[in-house]
Formats: sequence, C-alpha cells, structure tokens
Amino acid sequence: MKQWMTAFCIALLAILAAGGYQYFYGGSADAAPGRAKRVSNVNVVKPVADQVRDVVVAVGTLQAQRAIELTSEVNGRIVELNFEPGEPVAKGQLLVRLDDRQARADLRVAQAQYDDARRQYDRARSLQARNSISQSQVDELRTAMEVADAQRASARTRLDDHRIEAPFAGVAGLRDVTVGAYLNEGDSIATLDAIDQLDLTFSIPERYLGQISRGQHLTALTSAFPDQPFDGTLTELGTRVNELSRALPVKALVANPDRKLRPGQYMSVNLTLRQRRALVIPEQAVLVQGNNAYVFVADQNAARRVEVTLGARKPGIVEVISGVSAGDSVIVTGQDRLSSGDAIQVVEGDDVLLSGDATRFKSS
Repeated sequence: MKQWMTAFCIALLAILAAGGYQYFYGGSADAAPGRAKRVSNVNVVKPVADQVRDVVVAVGTLQAQRAIELTSEVNGRIVELNFEPGEPVAKGQLLVRLDDRQARADLRVAQAQYDDARRQYDRARSLQARNSISQSQVDELRTAMEVADAQRASARTRLDDHRIEAPFAGVAGLRDVTVGAYLNEGDSIATLDAIDQLDLTFSIPERYLGQISRGQHLTALTSAFPDQPFDGTLTELGTRVNELSRALPVKALVANPDRKLRPGQYMSVNLTLRQRRALVIPEQAVLVQGNNAYVFVADQNAARRVEVTLGARKPGIVEVISGVSAGDSVIVTGQDRLSSGDAIQVVEGDDVLLSGDATRFKSS
C-alpha cells in the first residue's frame, strides 16, 4: 500500500509539471524552443545635412556704458527740479538749480572789481606813453587786473555750481530730493544712465579661447522678456583668465532701442563661435548610457546598435560627428525597447511625433 501511494504521488507531480510547462510556453514542450521571435514596428529617418553652429552658453550682467550719481558741489536750497524719474534727458539739460542769489551778487562784485582794475591799467598805459608813470607801477596795475579777472572767473564758477546739468544724454533715476530741500555738498540727487546700448559682462571657459574674437554675434535673454531675444556683439576680451573659474571675462554691446533693459539685470547668453554644414538626426533617436551615446539603425529587418559621437544641438535635433552616414536608416520610435539583432518591421508614414526643428524629417 505504501509503495502504491508513492507511485501515485510521483505520477501526479509529473502531470502537474507538464501542465505548467505547457501553460508558460503556450504549447507543447516540443514546440517551445522553436517559437517565432517578436517583431517590433519602428519608424526610421535618414540623417540630413543642416547648418549647425557651436554655441557657448553663459550668464552675464548688464551695465550702463555711462552711469553717474548726480550730486551737489555746493550747499544750497533747491529752487528747480527739471526732470522726471524714468524719463530721458538731453545732454546739457538743466536738471537742478539751487538758490544762487548770493552767488550772483558775488559775481557782480567781482565783475565791478575787474572793470575798475582794467580802467586803472588802461590809464596807466596811456600815461606810460607820455613817460608820466614808471614801468613798475604799470606792472602792479596789470597784476591787480589779472587778480581781479581770476576772482571774477572764480565767482562765475561758484555760480555755475548752483546749476546741475546732464553731462550726457540718458535716463534719470528716482529722485531723492524735492523742491525746497536743502542740499549739502556731496548729497545725492538721482542717478543718470545712458541705456540706448548696454554692456553685458560675462565669462567664457578657457577651452574656447581659440574660437572667440571681437565682432562675434550673440543673443541674450532675460526672464523679464522671455520671448524677446536681444542681439549683441562681442566688443572686449579680458587679458587674464580667472585662476579659480578658469574663464576669461569678456564684454558685449547689447542694443536696447526701446529702453526695456536696465543696468544690473541678469541675462543668459548664447555666443555663436562658428557655423558649418553637418549631418543631424532627431534628438529623440539618441540613447545615452553612461558617457556613451548610441542609436539603432535598421539593417535588413534587424536593429543594429551603433555608438555615435554627438556635436552641436538645436531644438529637437543634434549633430552626429561620427557613427552614422547619410544613407543609414536611424530608428526614431521604439528604440528604447530594442536590443541589437532584434527583428523589426519598418512602418512607413509621416505620423512620427518629432519635436522642435526635427519636424523637417520624414519617416521612411
């Protein structure tokens, strides 16, 4: 009886094992090793030649080409304020006038003293012609006239110091004073910035030093106007590479015709180094593993993995320096589920979803 039970259990286990094998492999044990491989449907594109460019991306800060703080050179009470904050002012425009009554009176006194000294000198010269006065007396009167002239010029300068004019055309900043306020020498009145063109200061990594030169074009963006690029030109190159950042400070001139930009703003910079014709493929075709990039190409109904060297990038596309040629069929859909040698079926059509500039590619 015991032997019979043992044989029954062994037979039952064999039946269960056979059933499980057939369940997992979907057929008989003989048919499992010879089942057909799965075929993946894919879309492919051909690499195309396009204009690409090497671009340095950096961040910089805007600075006014000319910027000053308006201050008073003398003490006095404000009697005129002839500018509005944020409004443009012309070169030579009177911005502030202080109470100058005392200065005008001092100038009249100095003018009168000069006129008197001049008359005495002229009279002495006429007397000298008749030998009625000595040369030393004429020299003393000439010296007195010259001193009076200097005092007159000094008085005129003190009067001019009561008038604060714009030294250049620009935009006035916020006013720190009002009419009637008393200013001491050196007190701040407002700022004045020339902002029709702004300097953009940033740094370029030292590995690009051989590719930069004055006159190169750049575009800059600011978060204040994210959809409006601003054009600029590289104008100045620093003479020393920063020992800590290993970068060279440079300066560009950015046009600001609408005066939207302000000194001190932060901007992201794209500096074009060089342009060339090169092969490009959709960026979505590229797979990255560690430091290596690769793509799959269709090779006689089989996928073949190819390592590639990438270059410049544009929205949706990337330059391929090596790895594929113009005649290769690069897989752009489903490649993340492929292994080299997998069977594929190329699906023709223009319904491949591509982004950015990659929409120019056609599925084949």
